[in-house]
Amino acid sequence: MTSTGSRRRFLGGAAGALGAALAPWRAWPGTFGYPRLQQGPMIGDTGPTHLSIWGRANGPYQVAFEYSKDRAFTAPLRSAPVAATAAGDFTAVVRIDGLEPGTVYWYRPLVDGVVDRYQSVPFATRTAPAGAADFRVAFGSCARFARDPVQRIFDTVVRESPDLFLWLGDNVYADSEAPEAIADEYRRQRMVHSLLPLNRTTSQLAIWDDHDFGYNNSDGTSPFKDASLATFRNYWANPSYGLPDAPGVFFRKSFGGVDFFMLDGRYYRAPNGDPDGPRKSILGAAQNAWLRAELAASRAPFKILACGSGWSMADGVDGDTWAAFRTERDALFDFLRDRRIEGVVLISGDSHVGELNCIPWSARGGYDLYDLVSSPLAQSPSSSWVTQSPEIRMRQVYAGGANVGLLHFTPEPDPTLTFTLYDEWGLTPWAPLRLTPADLRNGVESWRRLKG
Repeated sequence: MTSTGSRRRFLGGAAGALGAALAPWRAWPGTFGYPRLQQGPMIGDTGPTHLSIWGRANGPYQVAFEYSKDRAFTAPLRSAPVAATAAGDFTAVVRIDGLEPGTVYWYRPLVDGVVDRYQSVPFATRTAPAGAADFRVAFGSCARFARDPVQRIFDTVVRESPDLFLWLGDNVYADSEAPEAIADEYRRQRMVHSLLPLNRTTSQLAIWDDHDFGYNNSDGTSPFKDASLATFRNYWANPSYGLPDAPGVFFRKSFGGVDFFMLDGRYYRAPNGDPDGPRKSILGAAQNAWLRAELAASRAPFKILACGSGWSMADGVDGDTWAAFRTERDALFDFLRDRRIEGVVLISGDSHVGELNCIPWSARGGYDLYDLVSSPLAQSPSSSWVTQSPEIRMRQVYAGGANVGLLHFTPEPDPTLTFTLYDEWGLTPWAPLRLTPADLRNGVESWRRLKG
């Protein structure tokens, strides 16, 4: 038998060997292993001369990116580092300026000054075009990891190779007022395998809706909305967030000669059940004023208004859509008519079905406003919307499962927008909708000709 003394000598030697083996980790006391990104990278806001890249580190490190126009990194450049801190949940958004328009760049993360050993093979992304361009924008809403952790719809998105992806709310289903719970859902969603190729290559911008703002049908009366906004800002790389004196997730983005107006339908929202009238608002006074000023200043042939809540009357006056705020909605549409602001198209989500609806403002001296709806990306479809009655159903409701919308913009010979809905197998449930600026001018009725 081995003596007690022998056992002690053996255990002491083993402890010494273990201490030597752990020496590299002890160089970083209080950390969580080798410096690396736990989630990300994800491409955020891009422009003709800049990229924004989001990532979440595994500790309080400096995050930067090495980048090059050639995959071999023969003459790489480095971004300025950004500190990932506990106050920001160790997230960081790194902006790289001085780039060339419409150009592919290879990049890889540096954490604590060292290439991330878990992601040392570079990824590729592209800067935005300069001026009007032929480009594609995918959009969708309602991604619930607990219901669908595979999310094969993103295989379809990657195959369609969009230049931009717009998240229209319910981007996660936190259903909580606790920032920790919301953040945890974001971390799970960012690790969905089918989503990783999109995250690493394609510019992504986001607004929120009720389930990533708080609870179902939550609104601006929530005392926790500032905490929700802080978490949202940690996990997205949008170009801006509201105004200095009006917080929120709304912003304007110009891409390829098209203007996108991303709206915040929760931070200022009155309760859905309040009586409708001039004082009831989704957007609030400051966001309404901002939107009108930005629309009036836009010279883009297409102006896309994006909101998590549906624009049509499909859900009825007691629902969680613009139908419960019809006074504010109609005043906005009258503003477009009276100021002769042409080319506006609406997009939305939330309904758990794919829709193509029309609000015939041509009957009121304006032009027909189309609401293009994609939902869900990863959530159970809802049959209740099939029998609902918006102003005009342009296509039969698609309630067959996950879907994603795709907007294809072409500038020549005349500007054109084509909307196609895809299911998770890459099939199209109904004929695409094709619009030109000539369809979106005061006095033009287009819906009868375009109805399928």
